[in-house]
Amino acid sequence: VQLQASGGGLVQAGGSLKLSCAYSGNILMINAIGWYRQRPGNQRELVASITSGGSTNYAESVKGRFTISGDKSKNTVYLQMDTLTPGDTAIYYCAALRRSDGSYGYWGQGTQVTVSS
Repeated sequence: VQLQASGGGLVQAGGSLKLSCAYSGNILMINAIGWYRQRPGNQRELVASITSGGSTNYAESVKGRFTISGDKSKNTVYLQMDTLTPGDTAIYYCAALRRSDGSYGYWGQGTQVTVSS
């Protein structure tokens, strides 16, 4: 399974960005896509996920501001990020959850999101 993240950039506080994660390969091996981020000096954290059935989960820090969605016809998962703050500055990664062991075993490259104050 291959994943390609895109859509990062520089935005002012209060603004919005929409990230995209295009996935391909043997997608029957996965059952969820997640968006992780790694802020400077911090460990990578899961911010949102969506299952193949459409169920979503969010980290408390982004609830009400971020929305994850998927378009199966395009094999793409999106992360709409609104009301961004400088604290959201991070490298954002998308990852796929393997059915075989329940781990996020497939990763795309990161996309940088920078929020200026």
